[in-house]
Amino acid sequence: MVDEAPEADVPAGGPPDVRQEPWEVFRQEKEGDPMTHGGSVLAPDRELAMHYAREMYGRRQESVRLWIVRRADIDVLGDPDLLDPPLDRSFKKPGGYVMRDKLADARARTGVAKKTATDR
Repeated sequence: MVDEAPEADVPAGGPPDVRQEPWEVFRQEKEGDPMTHGGSVLAPDRELAMHYAREMYGRRQESVRLWIVRRADIDVLGDPDLLDPPLDRSFKKPGGYVMRDKLADARARTGVAKKTATDR
């Protein structure tokens, strides 16, 4: 009796020597919405990855646009020096530069009271 590998060990869509690669799928639900990560598919090439992504994320019209990217082509930026800028740029954030407090300090130093609507 010859011991053979069961059929279930053969990857779907091709012979056993075909290498399946992970492809990341990004989707847009409505026009104008941001692209969000929808998930990933395993496929041996770009064309099958597009078909699998379309079947999983587009067949029920839940997406208006799909991006399919090979996981190996995604660059990871994990360097803390590049992600955390060395200079304080809090003035660019709305809460980093509060004009009301600076005006109140300036009025207190000069002794000028804040004008109200009835003073005009």
